Amino acid sequence: MWKDFFYFSKREKQGIIVLAGLIVAVMLLNLFYETLHKEETADDVSTTFDAEYADFIGSLKNIERKESRKEYASSRSAKWAKEVPTLFTFDPNTSDSIAFRTLGLRPHLIRSILSYRQQGGKFRTAEDFKKMYLLSEEQYAELYPYINIDERFSKRDTIRLLTTATDTTRVTFKYAEGTTIDLNLSDSIELMKIPGIGNGIAKRIIGYRERLGGYTHVAQLAEIDLDTTILSTWFIIEEATTPTQINLNKASIERMRRHPYFNFYQAKAIVEYRKKNGPLKSLKQLAFYEEFTEEDFRRIAPYVCF
Repeated sequence: MWKDFFYFSKREKQGIIVLAGLIVAVMLLNLFYETLHKEETADDVSTTFDAEYADFIGSLKNIERKESRKEYASSRSAKWAKEVPTLFTFDPNTSDSIAFRTLGLRPHLIRSILSYRQQGGKFRTAEDFKKMYLLSEEQYAELYPYINIDERFSKRDTIRLLTTATDTTRVTFKYAEGTTIDLNLSDSIELMKIPGIGNGIAKRIIGYRERLGGYTHVAQLAEIDLDTTILSTWFIIEEATTPTQINLNKASIERMRRHPYFNFYQAKAIVEYRKKNGPLKSLKQLAFYEEFTEEDFRRIAPYVCF
């Protein structure tokens, strides 16, 4: 009887086979679709991941570039801050870039000076050099005593010739040996009455006197490359003369740097000490700073107050 239950006619068997084939086909199609969908999803995820990874790497490179620029700028600033200018007599019409760099001029100012000269410009007086718009008042005041314009670049107009003739007449007289003048009170005309001192040296002596705030001893002339073995016989300094003093509890770094006896690091150390420990009362309080030596204290002592 169970055989009768599983008995199918020929047409029924054919229908079953077709139905089974359709079922298998649908299952295969479904399996193929799922596999294809998974691959597409994996490709999308991979593409998204690659894009995000590329963006991440790009952002890291941008950060590295910015940091490297900052480090480069910082290193250049530190380099300029560490360079202490060396002052010497120079002619802005003939000095080269190395000389200007040694004097402490910045690259953009040096390029401006050289460009001005290449275009035919000439510095006929020290005041002409002051007109360089990138040169600060403080830097000009520092360089002024060392500017020495060659005569071939000087103006050759009637007014200057008459003035020169008049000045020559006034300084023809020279002091006799044994004469002494006060180094802090003498003007350029009186200085040029000393044998061997011309207009350029007189300007250098007065310019350095202004930067110092007054001389305390004749030997300081050696600091501007003058021979004190000869000049010391012509000059005196009144004992009552008190040089201009800098208040170390109030002066800024810039103010101290304008004085020949302070460099950047010394001025910075003083300001830092004030911030951490309060007002200074004596130079001895700075003795533990490596920026100062006993010679430094000896030199600056007459020029500071508290």
